[in-house]
Amino acid sequence: MPVTVDDATWITRLDPDNDPLARPDGIRLAVKDCIDVAGVITTAGSTAVAATALPEQADAECLAGARAAGARIMGKANLHELCFGSSGVNPHYGTPVNPLDARRVPGGSSSGSAVAVASGQADIGFGTDTTGSIRVPAACCGITGLKTTWGLVPVAGVRPLAPSLDTVGVLARTIAELAAGATLLDPRLTDGDLTASTTIGRLRLADTDPTIDAAIDSALLDAGFMIEDVVLPGWLAAHEAAMTILFGEALLVNDDLWQHHFADLGADLVERFTFAQAIGPAQLGEARAHREAWRSELADVLGSVGVLALPAMGQYPARIGTQAVAPNPAAPAVSLSGHPALAMPVPSGGVMPASIQLVASDHHESQLLATAATIEAAVAAS
Repeated sequence: MPVTVDDATWITRLDPDNDPLARPDGIRLAVKDCIDVAGVITTAGSTAVAATALPEQADAECLAGARAAGARIMGKANLHELCFGSSGVNPHYGTPVNPLDARRVPGGSSSGSAVAVASGQADIGFGTDTTGSIRVPAACCGITGLKTTWGLVPVAGVRPLAPSLDTVGVLARTIAELAAGATLLDPRLTDGDLTASTTIGRLRLADTDPTIDAAIDSALLDAGFMIEDVVLPGWLAAHEAAMTILFGEALLVNDDLWQHHFADLGADLVERFTFAQAIGPAQLGEARAHREAWRSELADVLGSVGVLALPAMGQYPARIGTQAVAPNPAAPAVSLSGHPALAMPVPSGGVMPASIQLVASDHHESQLLATAATIEAAVAAS
């Protein structure tokens, strides 16, 4: 049964001691409130949705592994409204407090799941990533996050945002815990060759804070990888196509809310949906069609280097209320390709840890986890 909400990390707190499926020693799990949990309403971080929501009849399909393992679901975690934003600031349910710096955004859209993990309220967080919604909060809160291969983890029972890009993913403090969470999410994610890549393709993006770039380079060198600088001429076009799909499909998915309940939506959502109205069917179709050419370009690079490394975020998290958080240029292009990606913290001389984003070929999550474990161990020893 739901219990009282005590902070903005959660929309609905749950008592796992009253859950017959939970084991006393089960992993403590935070579930983003766009993922159905039986007996609890799914709000998607929106009071407009919550106003008419009924308790769900069944869990989302992606919770089957966690349930079988006796996971203790601690609650439905807060998020950016409708999963449609990168700051994690929610005008209806409050903003989860970033444990690294309460003045800064926790990152979105899986803000509550990330904060629950980073603050020790949960061992594992389940969230979604459409154009960075796992990787961005992981980077903001100094933890690890895994975006899975598009289409691998079932999304039945997960509220969509942009179905052409939506994935379910995992958040955790360490790589070992991330691997454990990935196994709960879908055993196929860790049922591969757990061998780290020997060569890393290093992609450098314009407008990245030099302190973040330096931190990434240092971590890769400490880990002993062969580093090969790579260039992806199609990166910007892929980013723009992903954002077109995000906005265009988000409007289609939420058309009823926009048409009949726009006055109940947060101001940032109103601005986003207003912008999305300018995206016509032809433009959306062209953006979707761009995926195959981009996948081919990225696959050629991954075929030669194994794993690609770049920032998870090119800048440190913004202070709350000081500026709008622009779409993260380091994340959406990977979402368009559908490849798996992992974000992990590394020491930085800046205001917070930096975060590396590692990208691998489809269904190579185990390679990402092994590569990340090598980096984590090297950083800890340095």
